[in-house]
Amino acid sequence: MRGEVTLQTSMFSYVDLESRIPTHHPIRQMRKVIDKALLQLEPFFDGMYSQTGRPSIPPEQLLRALLLQIFFTIRSERQLMERLDYDLMFRWFVGLGMDDPVWNHSVFSKNRDRLMQHDIDELFFDAIKKQAYAKQLMSRDHFTVDGTLLEACASMKSFKLKDSDKDDDSDDSGDNFHGQRRSNDTHASTTDPEALLFRKGPGKESRLCHMGHLLTENRHGLIVEAEVTPAGTSQEWDAGVAMLAFQGKRSGRTVGADKGYDTGDFVDQCRALNITPHVAAKKKHSQIDGRTTSTAGYGISQIKRKRIEQCFGWMKDIGLMRKLRHCGQQKVAWIFRLTAAAYNIVRLRGLLA
Repeated sequence: MRGEVTLQTSMFSYVDLESRIPTHHPIRQMRKVIDKALLQLEPFFDGMYSQTGRPSIPPEQLLRALLLQIFFTIRSERQLMERLDYDLMFRWFVGLGMDDPVWNHSVFSKNRDRLMQHDIDELFFDAIKKQAYAKQLMSRDHFTVDGTLLEACASMKSFKLKDSDKDDDSDDSGDNFHGQRRSNDTHASTTDPEALLFRKGPGKESRLCHMGHLLTENRHGLIVEAEVTPAGTSQEWDAGVAMLAFQGKRSGRTVGADKGYDTGDFVDQCRALNITPHVAAKKKHSQIDGRTTSTAGYGISQIKRKRIEQCFGWMKDIGLMRKLRHCGQQKVAWIFRLTAAAYNIVRLRGLLA
């Protein structure tokens, strides 16, 4: 028989949030990984806050909400709070009850900025890596390094002359800048002064951007290090060497990279760290020879190094890194490293299963 529509809603609900989430839902395994990492950070959370005053948003719930924003590609904190208000799965993941009030978006943003003043991103990123190392899912010997441009949260019209007091002059108003010669030496963005005008290669347009760098391991393509530097050509080599220097002094290590890293500075510094550079060799004036390119390990590194593009692709398409939402290199680096940790969590969910 046909069912009837009952307009009167029930006053009480006898089904808790835990039972509403499917048993085999992927979010359950991801939350186990996150909860284990947050448990290690409790001593650091205690030292961040005063023992008196008005209680803030718990840092554990704040980090879970930020990770949800990355996982589900939610563009703003206002949209995140709206989703958190009606989505029961979001409430369960963050740790809010069914009837608990949701925070105001501006209060959430202020608490997030206060959290950015500490090194919680690095501690959380390292806590996720420890779980992967404990399960022997990450290699300590074979790596891949690469960099990408992160478009700054600034318009090209904000790229104006430095130390200029004129407001209506056509040279620095930003309204008609076509045909003008502009460079980072004479101009700077008024929105994000740390963003630099840069282009990745010939024939491509120049953009205000920062540069993000990743170091991945070749076993499962998990991210080992993540850094943000000002945009520039030499920054790729310097950041790559700096990230490799944190990986210890084991012998027999290799690092794969594209042709942009086939330079004397990068190759020599890698060899100084006792790391064999498996960079894609240029046709002319290459810094490596047949003693490196003829080995079987070199061919494997060239195949494995393409996995790092999957990391960049996920972080830009899913993790909201294609167009930045924060100004300043410090904030960009914080959210970039948190997004890298989110990528590792997604990969660990499948690997641990």
